Amino acid sequence: MKALTVFALALVASAAPAFTTAQSNIVVTSPVSGSTVGIPFVVAAATSLCSSQPISAMGYSLDDGSTSFVYASSINAQVTASTGYHILHVKSWGNQGAGCHIDVPITVSSSAAASLYTDLIVSQPSSGAKLVSPFALSASETMCQSQSIAAMGYSIDDSSNTTFVYGAALNMQAISPTGAHTIHVKSWGNQGASCVVNIAVNVVPSPVSTLPSSAIAVNAIQTLTNWLAESDEATGTTGGTSTYGTTNLANSPTLSGLGRVFNTNYANYEGERYYVSFGADTSATNFLYDGWVYLPSPSTNISALEFDMNQVMANGQTVIFGFQCDSWSKTWDYTANAGTPQQFSDVWLHSTAACNIHNWATDTWHHVQISYARDDAGNVTYKSVWLDNVEQDLNVTVPSAFAIGWSPTLLTNFQVDGMTQAPATVTAYVDKLTVYRW
Repeated sequence: MKALTVFALALVASAAPAFTTAQSNIVVTSPVSGSTVGIPFVVAAATSLCSSQPISAMGYSLDDGSTSFVYASSINAQVTASTGYHILHVKSWGNQGAGCHIDVPITVSSSAAASLYTDLIVSQPSSGAKLVSPFALSASETMCQSQSIAAMGYSIDDSSNTTFVYGAALNMQAISPTGAHTIHVKSWGNQGASCVVNIAVNVVPSPVSTLPSSAIAVNAIQTLTNWLAESDEATGTTGGTSTYGTTNLANSPTLSGLGRVFNTNYANYEGERYYVSFGADTSATNFLYDGWVYLPSPSTNISALEFDMNQVMANGQTVIFGFQCDSWSKTWDYTANAGTPQQFSDVWLHSTAACNIHNWATDTWHHVQISYARDDAGNVTYKSVWLDNVEQDLNVTVPSAFAIGWSPTLLTNFQVDGMTQAPATVTAYVDKLTVYRW
């Protein structure tokens, strides 16, 4: 199989871009323009776009002072300033370099009441997320109305049943029936203050539960004995010559009792592809890839993980269902044939679904599920991807048929790509790998 990885290195500009207010939609909720504030005061602002570009960072400064940055689309900060008149500059940057700002004149007075500060942050789930129950619920906080945190908890919808933990962090699995729900994430200060953030989510069925009864499952693919490894000649700077890997069965760590370990030694940003044939079926047109991945700490040397599947159709052409979590672009990527089946040009395309290997918790198992389908011409529709029961929909269709002369087969790849030019070793585990087809 022709290798499919294309690298793009992001360059960070050393100077901030020029600002424009023409297409800025920064909303500052605190402080109010022209108001008198105490010491300290709270800066709260949010935005979604800067000159039609998605937000990569925000920041703020006072007068001609230095800028404080947050790499998010909102700011919630407690600020101390000298008494007197000031101009608060609230800023944002788009992901393509645009800069926006809004100026907020204020007067700082020692006689004004200090602002009460709350920094309740819900890191999982995000508002509007599609989730399979149970799902991860994570939140943290240092202050609720300027009081130290005594406890946190959550409830769902109008339920009077609140789950509590004593401390300033909430990390648990939440259970909910399917449908639209509001999760109320709560905190209590050590002097009785209470704070809440409401997160709207849509709880959906597991993709496995919606499979037709005709679906054929090939289970425990990681235990097959015909796995092979080869360097990916399209990765890195030396055509795969700096990389080699080995794969073996492993009984620890494991979910099923018998998993598979992949040990990759790379240099020059290269990758190693591990692959196995698990059958032959030229007529199936719908697939669900379902597997679990474990990354020992540290995982910073991984730039991408590929979860590919290939199928030879009845006409002899091979459909490549290529899918990867790309830490360069921080997106889920999918493959396409930019040419014809005979004069093919295999490319990676970035989706709008977010993914970054470096955000995956290490030393724990992660559930990856990918849904896709093809037509008789080899046009592939990438439907949805689930990571740890969080669904992201793609719904993109691209040509992906290649006349490469393979015999009928169903084949899956697990590929590990390196993040550095310097030599490094990466270990990853896969367990409970199943491919459903119908």
